Amino acid sequence: MAKIPVLEIFGPTIQGEGKVIGRKTMFVRTAGCDYRCDWCDSSFTWDGSAKDEIKMMTAEEVYAELCEVGGNRFNHVTISGGNPALIKGIQGLVDIFQENGIYTALETQGSQFQPWMRQIDDLTISPKPPSSMMKPNLPILDDVISQCIHDTINLKVVIFEEEDFKFAEMIHKRYPTIPFYLQVGNPYLEGEQVADHTTKLLSLYEDLVERVIESSEMNDVYVLPQLHTLLWSNTKGV
Repeated sequence: MAKIPVLEIFGPTIQGEGKVIGRKTMFVRTAGCDYRCDWCDSSFTWDGSAKDEIKMMTAEEVYAELCEVGGNRFNHVTISGGNPALIKGIQGLVDIFQENGIYTALETQGSQFQPWMRQIDDLTISPKPPSSMMKPNLPILDDVISQCIHDTINLKVVIFEEEDFKFAEMIHKRYPTIPFYLQVGNPYLEGEQVADHTTKLLSLYEDLVERVIESSEMNDVYVLPQLHTLLWSNTKGV
């Protein structure tokens, strides 16, 4: 039976990003990613620093631990990474969620498609902007999006700098019918608790809001903070 490389199972907490921001959820964080984003806030999923913490788990084992940790206090699970879309074995886990009436969310950069992604209730595809030092393959992104169920998809781009905003405008023009979210980036990654972190992030968020207000290309987008970071700085497991 296929196993899933799991780094963390935690919650209930709230979803801090994307379309379901504020949603009460559990988290399953998988290991492994095909990108190496310069500002990644979960680099431990791919840089080897947490390799000894990876547990190879069956779908049944993951669900059992979710129930042990979350009890009866959840009906929504966010599958996070890394890039969970690399893992075929998540199919069994998504099937279990559907059988038990559990809603699901997933974020991926759109570099890989898995058939089980069609079963995700809230699928966030987040192509990475220039500040990440990664370059999305747009034909592959087109193909991934074409294979997903459009009622479940939203697009999200994280913004750190002007070139990121121009990239977001290009992505929005390329897929004008897909709900589009902009999220302010978190450049303050040193340490679990950053001094005045909330104030610093809210200032960046205000700057992004102002930029969107002045843009004629961004009239139907949503502008988001990174909610969990406002609340808990860079603390893991919340």
